[in-house]
Amino acid sequence: MSTNDKTVAERRGFLKALGLGGAAAAAAGVAEAAGPVRADAVPAGTARKENEADRLKARYQADSAHVRAFYRTNGYGG
Repeated sequence: MSTNDKTVAERRGFLKALGLGGAAAAAAGVAEAAGPVRADAVPAGTARKENEADRLKARYQADSAHVRAFYRTNGYGG
């Protein structure tokens, strides 16, 4: 192989690598455009299901410490 052919082959190899890198970057951009992955996402099979008792139980507790602190710091009387 002559020096000229060797230079052409090296240039083609460089351009191929450049093209593959661009294709990989484009594919990554398409994956990001599909939507970011949420950190708090739970796979459907592992999600905890609420039973009837959990759905009906009272969750708000007016006399809890964090509720009293909320009303105290925001100046809602008391």
